[in-house]
Amino acid sequence: MLNFSKWLVVSILCLEPGTASAGPQREEHLADSVRIAMSAAVADMPPPTPFLPTAQDQTAYQQWLAHTQAQLERKLKDKKGQWRLPELGSPELQQAFLQTVWYESRRAAVEPALVMGLIEVESGFRKFAISSAGARGVMQVMPFWTRQLGASDTAVLFQWQANMRFGCVILRHYLALEKGDLHMALGRYNGSRGQLAYPQAVLAAKQRWQP
Repeated sequence: MLNFSKWLVVSILCLEPGTASAGPQREEHLADSVRIAMSAAVADMPPPTPFLPTAQDQTAYQQWLAHTQAQLERKLKDKKGQWRLPELGSPELQQAFLQTVWYESRRAAVEPALVMGLIEVESGFRKFAISSAGARGVMQVMPFWTRQLGASDTAVLFQWQANMRFGCVILRHYLALEKGDLHMALGRYNGSRGQLAYPQAVLAAKQRWQP
């Protein structure tokens, strides 16, 4: 597994100058060291089985799972009790989705509640969402990232784990660029760096997913 603390330092020190400009999200030049580190971070995807080595980890995961499952039901079920999104229409699909959120967020050292908030704001949990700018999937990843990081098939962005792997690694990258400033990193993720509306929306959503 990639050492994200080391990668964070490498990202800050080695990114080419001139890539932190404000404005709409755009494809940026990545220093080779950063590109290689990010490529390693999205490669070799194992099954998203949570790593729970201690009883404390197991308790934290079960508490998060129960809370998040209940919130997901309140948000995505209609008045008749039917799930509005077929991709989350069974307990097995919901379990797979939530396990993937936990696994990929913890792997990238970001909070699962933050990832849930970002997914809510970006795609409304729609697996096959495509924005007007061409961003894809639940975390609305721009297709150019698959080329930057060595994945040739952009269709992988419609798979939960691949999309979340890219999205979480990209968010971690932006946190490195912004020296841990979450508001600025979220703005960069959305292409609205320096504006408050998007970060505030994600952070408000995050609170709803916090156990």
